[in-house]
Order: sequence, then C-alpha cells, then structure tokens
Amino acid sequence: MSSLRVKNIKKTVLSDNYYTLFKFNFDYQKSDGSWVKPMREVYERGHGAGILLYNTKKQTVILIKQFRFPTFVHDNKDGFLVEIPAGLLDQDNPEQCIIRETEEEVGIRLKSVKKVYEGYSSPGVLTEKMHFFVAEYSDDMKVSEGGGIASENEDIEVLEIPFTEAIDMLNSGKIEDTRTIVLLQYAQIHNLLN
Repeated sequence: MSSLRVKNIKKTVLSDNYYTLFKFNFDYQKSDGSWVKPMREVYERGHGAGILLYNTKKQTVILIKQFRFPTFVHDNKDGFLVEIPAGLLDQDNPEQCIIRETEEEVGIRLKSVKKVYEGYSSPGVLTEKMHFFVAEYSDDMKVSEGGGIASENEDIEVLEIPFTEAIDMLNSGKIEDTRTIVLLQYAQIHNLLN
C-alpha cells in the first residue's frame, strides 16, 4: 500500500472468527489539499470466482439455489438465493478454483473456461475481488449430482433452466445475487445462447 495521499495507517483486528474484520485509522489528503482522519472497517475474506454455465443446443443455463443467512436476517423471507456456482480461491488460481467449484456444486467436470471480467465485490467494505467466467456445458460432462461438499455444510440445489426463464427471473427481481446478474447480462449482451 502506497499513496502520497494516505499515511499514518493504524490497523486493529476486530474479529478473526471466520474471516478477518479490521479497523483502519489513517490520514487522507482530499482533492482540495486538506487532510482528514477517516476510520474504515474492512472485511478480509479472500478472493472468489463464479461461472455461468450455458448450453447452446438446449438453450439452458445452470444456476444453483442455496441458503444465505445474511439475506435471511435482512429481508429474504426464506433465505434462499438463486446464484451462479462460485467459491473462494483458497490456494488455487481463479481458473482452477472455478473448475473445482463447478464439479463440487453442480457435478459438471469442465476442461476449460473463459474469463470475462474481474472486479471488486463491495469496495467500500470488502477486499474481495471476484473473477467471472463462462463455459459451455453438455450432458456428457456430468460426473455427479453435485450439491456441494457435506463437510463444508453445503446444501446446494442444482437448477438447469431455460435461458429465457433465467432472464425473466432477473427482470422480475427473483434473482438478487449481483454476481449472477452480471453474468446473465453478459450472456445477453454477447448473445452466448444464439
């Protein structure tokens, strides 16, 4: 970290139960030349990768449905979200991660993927950078039913749905996961299923 406009950084660990929550105090020079002393809480949870799986022959996509506790305590009545398969990078690179996560979550074994974007998930509070991929799948790539890793308490429902239905779900607000919105819109803009 280096910037002529940021100095005197003080970092405190607030929590390290699952991921790490830091408190930062620092001096910041504003555009007008004045200095301020902001405080920010920053959640460090690592980087992630997500993928939209699509089949041009069947005109389908594979999404997943799983329980997301933070949405449940906020305003999501049952806590379930429809999402793309995704996961944290752990020790591997983004491509290796998403190939592994795809097999664990949906039972599809991919040989190659195409990276389309990368970006910060919520830059005001998270350090996480998300890597976005797309890949075409076929029925002969199915090696298991998926569902996630039991030891990680994953309980994932695999959804193979028509692309038009996924877009209808997006437009009607039934898909609320930002990562999924990004990749469905990518598929739409780039005519992946045409």
